[in-house]
Amino acid sequence: MKEIKDLTLKELEEVLQGWKQKSFHARQIFSWIYQKGIKGFAQMSNLPSELRSRLEQNFSLFTLKLTRAFKSQDGTARSLLESKDGHLIEAVSIPTEKRVTGCISTQVGCKFACRFCASGLLGFKRHLGCGEMLDETLYLKNNSDRLTHLVFMGIGEPLDNYDNVIKAVRTINSPAGLNIGARRITISTCGIIPGIKRLAGEGLQIELSVSLHDADDKTRSRLMPINKIYPLKDLITACREYIKKTNRQITFEYILIKDINSGLQNALKLSKILKGLNCKINLIPCNIIKELKVEPPEKPEILLFRDYLLKSGINVTLRRPRGEDIEAACGQLRLRHVQK
Repeated sequence: MKEIKDLTLKELEEVLQGWKQKSFHARQIFSWIYQKGIKGFAQMSNLPSELRSRLEQNFSLFTLKLTRAFKSQDGTARSLLESKDGHLIEAVSIPTEKRVTGCISTQVGCKFACRFCASGLLGFKRHLGCGEMLDETLYLKNNSDRLTHLVFMGIGEPLDNYDNVIKAVRTINSPAGLNIGARRITISTCGIIPGIKRLAGEGLQIELSVSLHDADDKTRSRLMPINKIYPLKDLITACREYIKKTNRQITFEYILIKDINSGLQNALKLSKILKGLNCKINLIPCNIIKELKVEPPEKPEILLFRDYLLKSGINVTLRRPRGEDIEAACGQLRLRHVQK
């Protein structure tokens, strides 16, 4: 049975026209799903009963179910969701005083085996469908006071699941869907250059976040094997082209790992390769993941790294750790559940 959230508004209108139903019912269905948060087709009270019955017979409405949920002392909430075929994925909500950011997964597992990330420790299983990603988003929306921002930054590589991710983004952004502004939606990538180039041509005003983590090919390849396919020189060139074409700033994520990429020499190389780019750096002290033998630097080293970049004229933010008491790094909850 097809998941109804796999359909765009236009595709749903076409289905209804094929059923000899009025196309305006598609907007009513979207409103019930994305704005009113109903749990079943029977609740769509302004639809003809015949149409509700036909929807019930042809479509599923929710494909993910909650398995476990944890809430941190800082308000971060991490949920483990199970798909119809028994796979586990994670979705996270991160509240601050002015916003609530939802972080969703795009794949079951991950192919890319970044050294600092638990997402790939159980291997890659499959891509998530558009409807499953929208399910994650709706779960977060319906279980928080509000959902103001969304990041495709959970388990998996969004640009490796390009078509489904972009389809989900368009429904999340649509006034008929979740109506989250494009500039409040972020797609993160480990550096899939063909995906970055495709994204530049979409005409979307979304945010792009690129995981960098070092400015030296040898060290970055050690941390991120994808660098052997898309090395730094090519990646930075693609980012320059993206900025020029979209007139949008790029965020570079930089996870600080003790004794690997957190020294002043690393900061010097980073400032050189980013010189002249319309970008900002998001510094992130790594989570302690014992299976990967990584830990964050001491606070003085983190501040020295940040201050060097600031003095070099680079826009820098230092992200404070969130959800450490519930092991909120990508893939950790899924890993612990499977281990148990």
